[in-house]
Order: sequence, then structure tokens, then C-alpha cells
Amino acid sequence: MLGNPNSGKTSLFNSLTGLNQKVGNFPGVTVDKKTGVCRISESLAANIIDLPGTYSLYPRRSDEWVSYNVLMNPATKEKPDMLIVIVDASNLKRNLLFASQVIDLKLPVVIALTMMDIARKKGTVVDVMGLERELGVPVIPINPRKGKGIGPLKKAIEHTAFRLYKAPSWNFVDTDTLAQEPIAEVKQLLPHLSDYAAVHYLINHESFSLDDNTQESIEQIEQNHNFNHTRVQADEIMQRYARIRTIMQQTVVEADPKEKQLVSDKLDDILLHRKWGYLILVVVLFLLFQSIFWIARYPMDGIEWIFGQLGGWLTDILPQGWGTNLLINGALAGLSGIMVFVPQIMILFGLVTILEDTGYMARISFLSDKLMRKVGLNGKSVMPMISGFACAVPAIMSTRNIENKKERLLTIMITPLMSCSARLPVYTILIGLVVPGKYYFGFLSLQGLVMMGLYLLGLVMALIVSYVMKWFIRVKEKSFFILELPVYRTPRWKNVLYAMIEKARIFVFDAGKVIMVISLILWALSSYGPSKKMNAVKQHYEQLAFAHPEQQPELKRQKNTELLQNSYAGILGKSIEPALLPLGFDWKIGIALVTSFAAREVFVGTMATLYSVGDEGNDNSNTLRQKMGSAVRPDGTKVYTLATALSLMVFYVLAMQCMSTLAVVKRETRSWKWPVIQLLYMTFLAYTMSLLVYNLLK
Repeated sequence: MLGNPNSGKTSLFNSLTGLNQKVGNFPGVTVDKKTGVCRISESLAANIIDLPGTYSLYPRRSDEWVSYNVLMNPATKEKPDMLIVIVDASNLKRNLLFASQVIDLKLPVVIALTMMDIARKKGTVVDVMGLERELGVPVIPINPRKGKGIGPLKKAIEHTAFRLYKAPSWNFVDTDTLAQEPIAEVKQLLPHLSDYAAVHYLINHESFSLDDNTQESIEQIEQNHNFNHTRVQADEIMQRYARIRTIMQQTVVEADPKEKQLVSDKLDDILLHRKWGYLILVVVLFLLFQSIFWIARYPMDGIEWIFGQLGGWLTDILPQGWGTNLLINGALAGLSGIMVFVPQIMILFGLVTILEDTGYMARISFLSDKLMRKVGLNGKSVMPMISGFACAVPAIMSTRNIENKKERLLTIMITPLMSCSARLPVYTILIGLVVPGKYYFGFLSLQGLVMMGLYLLGLVMALIVSYVMKWFIRVKEKSFFILELPVYRTPRWKNVLYAMIEKARIFVFDAGKVIMVISLILWALSSYGPSKKMNAVKQHYEQLAFAHPEQQPELKRQKNTELLQNSYAGILGKSIEPALLPLGFDWKIGIALVTSFAAREVFVGTMATLYSVGDEGNDNSNTLRQKMGSAVRPDGTKVYTLATALSLMVFYVLAMQCMSTLAVVKRETRSWKWPVIQLLYMTFLAYTMSLLVYNLLK
């Protein structure tokens, strides 16, 4: 399955394969490979590969090279038996360029004609039967978003599979006028090639896995005939567009473009306005972050209350012992640290999916291009950066569609500064601790404003870092920003709901596994320590309890605190505390910084475990927020003051704190140099800014 970007390819892939799909990687490259199984008929099943979108058979980006190699390279394992080419009826002229190139390869082809409803709104009428006659292959109009045309498409695939349709004997271009003799000689060498495929072997044979003799023979043919790549490519494109123009004159009726302006155009007049466009963008982002607090507040409070009550109830009914301690202060505390943030993660991803589905996300790229260029990037960098608000790993992988090497590297280096969803639990609990739940003008949440400020801090620092780095990364290559703006559409609510559930599932089961494992390990490290030290503490407080029975509650609190400090976790925290004290962090926060390097969201699970094991009042009905809010230092002052909490939030905004991100940067750059630089500069930035914030506010 292949086609132009934004032609409806992914929607059709999802419609055909449903849940029978998986994502991997193409061999030897880091481009995503989506495959799925589809039952075409009772007697026929198909394994469908969704190839990356491409505009023509002359690739420029790494993902376009993947599609090209699948079609052309003889060594590719994914050699297709048949091709489904998706053609956008509302952009027929441009889409037919690629479709005609694919048809000329003489492989079995079925055309799936999408966006017919948008074409009609533009006043474009397509004669489908006439188009099928002119192209020489089956053309099936479909609407995968609504499930229309899927049955006829499957029927056409079945007929093509059993050779009831045959590839046209003629070509869209006159290959004799392009390079008659070189093509003939290449076909003598490789008889299975079509005339048009032979042209591509002359142009790109160095990129194909051919034996040395074949490579040398093709190179010799080029030299003998003075084969000019650029001239042949230009002549071919001119011939194709001339043929496409003729086809459209015979099969398509187009309205006068001056007569009708689509709703999308009218909306773009407002949303892409030089002044109002940017104001609207800020308002949209503001509402996005406000909603995370507005909507998620009540389900989060409910989940906290349920786990608090459950912990208190289990404490009352279960016998005291290490098993009960492990269940309540290890497993239950870790689980509560996972589940309480599910509502916010679902809301964030649901809103981002709505922005993508409506087509507004592409407008954000367009609006941002001017600013991006000033710091060494371009508008295409915006999409990975916005994706970084969800997770830096897929965001960094999505930089592959940035053609310019310098801009791609800069985007990779700054994307982790975007506040990913893993930081959201950290921000939420700290903002809830120190920022009052005030509302200005009845609807502006102070907590929401602080949250937006943290996201903006990451974005601003990313732009500053990019501006500095552009002077040191010396790759001289021309940059172009070409972006197709999709038409505005109503969001597919089923798709939005699926994205919300899927992201929540990933958080609970993938991140949750890490959080639970670290919570249980941390419980063990927090509950046990060097036997000599631990026994000394117990004996000391047993003597005090015997001598002062009236002070039992206070002595029990002091005993739990001292046991935690002398545990293995306490020893680790105390050893790194001197380096963290200038930032306002105590030893418990130090432990959380170490454990959350595996995954940032582990911070909350770590805190839940530490404050449960060292629970001063031993009241498990208290929420984690209440326990952290009442935490005090040895001198009696509060741990989580405004200065400490903001310092910690700034640290998490700017610090790397993610092993997975470093691993994917290494894979994408094919070097350890860049992830090491990234780790060092982000750690330095985080420490310096946190130090500054703490000393300004304390």
C-alpha cells in the first residue's frame, strides 16, 4: 500500500487490517514498518505493508527511500505481489504523477480513489469509469473513514490477484525519447525489468543490491551513451504532466477556482492570519493545559481517595509483618502512583489527537516556520517537537522526514527538552503541593498557568539551545520547507477514544511495569539496611519506649524516620545529598532522581514508597500529596516549600532523566557522541537553572 502523504493511506490500512496489525522496522533502517493481515475473500488473505508516504519515484527523504527500495531494489525481502495505490481525488493532478510512475513499473496495481467528498465540495466531478479506462487499471472510489467502498476494493484486489485485470501494455511516457539505447541495453542485462524500471536502474543502480559485474555493466552503459540523469528525469516529468493533463480533460470536470472557496480556505484566512493566527495558537495551547487540570481534577481526587481508603482498610484487617508491609507500602503505594495520573494522560493524548485529526497540527508547523528558521530549524521540526510533548522516543524517530541533515540533528538534540507525558505526574503532584488552587476571572486556573509555564520553559530553552548549537554543527546544505495543509475535518471520535485508551494502556502496562519493579526494589532497600545499624536503632528506641511509655506515638515516629535513614536507600540518598542541597533537595528527592533515570514517571512511585515505608503517623489512609506536604527537615522546616518545588520542577523540565531517549538518539545518529553531549548539556542546564531558581525564591 503506497501513496502521497495525507492521501488517506493510513485510514485505509486501519480499515482493512483492523486490530490485525503490528509495527516493526524495515531491515537495516530505522523507519517504521506497519504490517497487517486482511481477509480479502474466503479464498484469499493478504499481508499488507503500509509503505511511507512519497510524492514520486525520485526519493529524497529516508522514508521515501524505503518505499523506493521495496519497489525497485531486487534484494528487498518485502517484494510486493500487488500494489494498492491511494490517489486523492481532491489533488488528482499531483497524485496521478506518482500513480502513473508506479503503473509503468508493470506490477499488478489497484487504484483506491479517496477524498471524493472533498473533491465534490471543491466542485470537482471525476468520471471514475473514464479514469479507469485511461489509466488501464481498476479504480475504486472509497471512504475508509466511513467504511465505504471497502467491499468493491477487496473484489478488485481479488480479481487482480487472479490476473482478471492485466497491466496496460503502453507507457505514460515515451521511453524511446528518454534514452532508447541505454534502456534497451539494460533490459538485455536484466530482462525482467519494464522500460521505465530500466530508467531507474540507470539513475540509481548504485543504491541497489546488485553484483559487481552488473553494477559495472550499467555504469559502462551510462558512460557509452553519455546518460544524463537530470535531463532524463526532467523530460519524464514534463511528459507525464502532459499526459495527465490530457487524462484530466477527458475524465474530470473542475469548477472555476474563483467561484468557490472551501470552508478550509475561509478558516485558514483566520487561523493562519499574520497576527490573529499566533494569538489563536497561544489560546489553543493555553486551553490544552488548562483542561488537563479542569477535567482531570475530580477523577484524580477519586482515585487518590480510593487508594487511601484501601490502604487504611488493609492496615486494619491484615496482621502486622513483612508481607503486609510489602503489600501496602510496596505494591499498593507503587500502584497508586501509576493509576492516579491515568486521567491526565488520557486527556492530554485525547486533545492532541483531536488537534491532529482536525488538521490544525499542520497549521502549527506552518505558523512556526518563521521562528524556527531564526534558530537553525524549519517548520518540519515543529511536528517532532510537538510529538515530544507526548514522548521523546517516537518524536526523535519522526525527524526522519527532515531532509536537511543539520536541521534534523538540531531537532534531535533539543526534542527531549519538550515536557513529555512522563514529566506530567511530577509536575502535577508538585504543583498541587505548593500552588494554590486559585481561579482568576472565574476560569483561569493558577495551577494550569504554572503548568503551561513549565511547558513553555522547555520550549524556550529548546529554541535557545538550537540557536547556540547551530553555530557549532557545521553541515552546509540547502533547506526547503514544503508542507501540505490537509483540509479541516471533524475529528474521528472513535480514533480519539482509541488513542486515549491506548496511551493509558501503554502507561499502565509499560511504564507501570518499570514503576512497580522499582517500587518493590525500593521498598526492600528502604525496609532493610546494615543489620548492625538497624538493630542499634531498634534497641535504642525499645529502651526509650520502656522508660517513657507516655511518649509512644512520638517515639514510633522518630524510630521509623531513623530506620529509613539507616536503610540501604537512606545511605544512598545521604551520600548524594551534599550535591543536591544547594538546589533545595533532600536525600529522598535524591533517591527519586536516581531511580527516575529509568523513566521519569518513576519519581512518583519512588516518593509513594519512601513516604509509605517512613510514614510518620503510620496512617496509610493519607494520600501521597498529604504525606509529602507534611514532610519536614531535621530542623523542623518544610521540605516542599515553593522554592524547593519550583527548583525540582525546573530540574525535571531540563534534565535528560531517560535512558530510552539516549538509546534512540544513539540509534538515529549512529554514534555515542551526540547522546553523550545531550546528557551532559541537559544535566548542566538543569542543575544551573534549578540552582538559580532556588536561590532567587528561598
